[in-house]
Amino acid sequence: MKLRSMNFKVKDVLLSATLVVLMSFSTGCVEKITQVQGSAKNDSLNDVIIESNVDLSGFKIGYCTPALNAPYYQALLSSIQQTTKAAGMTFVYADGQGDINKQIAAAEDLITKGVDALLLNPLDPNALVGVTLVAEQAGIPVFIIDSSIDPSAKYVTTVQSDNHRNGELAGEWLVKKMGSKKMKIALLSGNAGNPVGKTRKQGLLTGITEEQLRTHGYIDLNIKTQAYTNWSYEGGLKAMEDILVAHPDINVVITESDVCVLGAIKAIRKAGKEDDILIVAAADGQKEAVKLIMETDLYGCTAVNSPVLIGKTAVQYAVQYFNDKRDFEKTSFTPAVLITKENAKEFYNPKAIF
Repeated sequence: MKLRSMNFKVKDVLLSATLVVLMSFSTGCVEKITQVQGSAKNDSLNDVIIESNVDLSGFKIGYCTPALNAPYYQALLSSIQQTTKAAGMTFVYADGQGDINKQIAAAEDLITKGVDALLLNPLDPNALVGVTLVAEQAGIPVFIIDSSIDPSAKYVTTVQSDNHRNGELAGEWLVKKMGSKKMKIALLSGNAGNPVGKTRKQGLLTGITEEQLRTHGYIDLNIKTQAYTNWSYEGGLKAMEDILVAHPDINVVITESDVCVLGAIKAIRKAGKEDDILIVAAADGQKEAVKLIMETDLYGCTAVNSPVLIGKTAVQYAVQYFNDKRDFEKTSFTPAVLITKENAKEFYNPKAIF
């Protein structure tokens, strides 16, 4: 058989970086995605190699995004699209527009179009299960990316960041930064029931409590309130405005994602509390957040959730499936990496989509 290798370049996606190599090793039912040099955020599409024993030119990759109203979703779409096209395959996508019913219809439309693999980023872990069953009946493998889906779904594997460990790292950093100062915490979440948000939140709380036990010998977890932002700037702004009225003594904001809190910063500044509040995010490494970490003391840390690495890994896995690989672990994690003022410059790219 002829081995087909393709090198390709993509401009203006993320920072140019050193060669990224995906080296997999199994730990139970989890596969870790690591790289030789660079970081999970500073990876790019410049030096990706797609290898295949079959001619890929006749294959079609379909991607169903939950929405395109955030830079993360846009960067993830771009990564999948560029990787797919550079490998010589056809790319089609459908937008769920932030609505569960629309995403179901969008995903089913991709199946009707006869894609050879469906990459699915579920808006809801339960509502999209039926789509995977339809895909299975059509003989189409499903790869879950970024988010999670109920275990009853029919899918090959999930590709996402190590959400719990990222949250732990952020929680540990917070306790070390605050020292013995009493924390009065507001929690900004994405939306109720989201499994990724829940895992990140659990990681944050685990990191906070474990580090408190290690350094202080006790747990003092004073969460004054939780608010949902619907993973949007506008939602974060509204939630923070309400919180500052009901709980003006808040001195820490923890969040499941940069996007949940970037809008909230406007409310914090308007209230004149920029010097009184510390923000800690469990994800994502969005460029606006990294810039704030570099330039202010308001935003303490975030953790890496690379849409580029997740997107290209998902396409690589689809190609492996086309080459008859079937022994995938059910979950594949990108590396857990914390971004703080000390290393933020390594992760900042003002020209990046995300």
